[in-house]
Amino acid sequence: MTDSRPNTSDYEQLFLNDTPLLDVRAPVEFEKGSFPQSQNQPLMNNEERQKIGTCYKRSGHDAAMALGHSLVNGKIKADRMAAWIQFTKENPDGYLYCFRGGERSHLVQSWLKEAGIHYPLVTGGYKAVRSFLIEQLEESIEECNFVILGGKTGTGKTRLLEHLPSYIDLEGLANHRGSSFGRRIGGQPSQIDFENRLAIEFIKSRNAGRTTIVLEDESKLIGRCCLPLSLKEKMQKAPIILLEEDLETRVQITFEEYIEQNLFDNICAHGKDTGFATFADDLLASLDRIRKRLGGARHQELRTIMEEALLEQRDHNRSQKHRDWIRTLLRDYYDPMYEFQLEQKSGRITDCGNCRQLQQKYSNANLNKLFSE
Repeated sequence: MTDSRPNTSDYEQLFLNDTPLLDVRAPVEFEKGSFPQSQNQPLMNNEERQKIGTCYKRSGHDAAMALGHSLVNGKIKADRMAAWIQFTKENPDGYLYCFRGGERSHLVQSWLKEAGIHYPLVTGGYKAVRSFLIEQLEESIEECNFVILGGKTGTGKTRLLEHLPSYIDLEGLANHRGSSFGRRIGGQPSQIDFENRLAIEFIKSRNAGRTTIVLEDESKLIGRCCLPLSLKEKMQKAPIILLEEDLETRVQITFEEYIEQNLFDNICAHGKDTGFATFADDLLASLDRIRKRLGGARHQELRTIMEEALLEQRDHNRSQKHRDWIRTLLRDYYDPMYEFQLEQKSGRITDCGNCRQLQQKYSNANLNKLFSE
């Protein structure tokens, strides 16, 4: 790689093009917040970073720099150089960055240059890009119009979203289905990562001319990820399309997503036996989390049915008994809560129908025109 590309401050294009990014910050920094297309190959690990920070406070910049060069030297430096070089070969159009676009990224850039590789960096580093995304997020929330897709638990709102021309999947970004049973394999992103992902989705939508966006009806929290206050406030005033399905259809959708898909994901992640055990433990723990709201007797009744269903599924590969507790939970627990909440929103409902009807009506619709008034 001999061609010299300039450093960039065009943050928008980084995300519109899903440009690969080499993050040379320490792992602890990366875990607090990063970008979807970034890969962490640190200049310093967490322990080294801490030592250098302590040295800087006690003895100043020059001493800290000297310590850094002594810690990242020899085989350690060679191994890290090898990882960076491999990244540049696999991602010739990428960029590298550190926290502020300062000494760490410039040092990595200079070491790569010594190896004959001219690799550009993101000016301003993570801090500047994060500030840009925060600004874009708030600007997008202010300028975009929203349509809320509502419906009882199990109606398949996320499935319908995917057939609409302009949507953002909040639950997908949060990696959580939004209910007490909503945990997914891989865990949730940090709050900062969730906000970054959301901002990037808005950037892509607006760049494509989509300024009226469908969002699934969500509470303030999706698992542990919190919606921006400005977004939640605007969602509470937006028109609602109501997805309606009969109870048995909802039981089937819930069964497919929370039983079949969750078990499949766990087996893929952990293997057959451990995967099933993890799936079963998570399911029981989800029910236990709503014990107080269910009441002791109803919780115990549902837990017994769930335990029987899990045993039958494990020992005889029959999973249909799960439908019994799903049906009861939907009808007697989730439906009354949603109906109460829907009463407060009834004046905002602009349309309703089942999945087939709404998909037929809106899948090719220009939502910008449809909800412009």
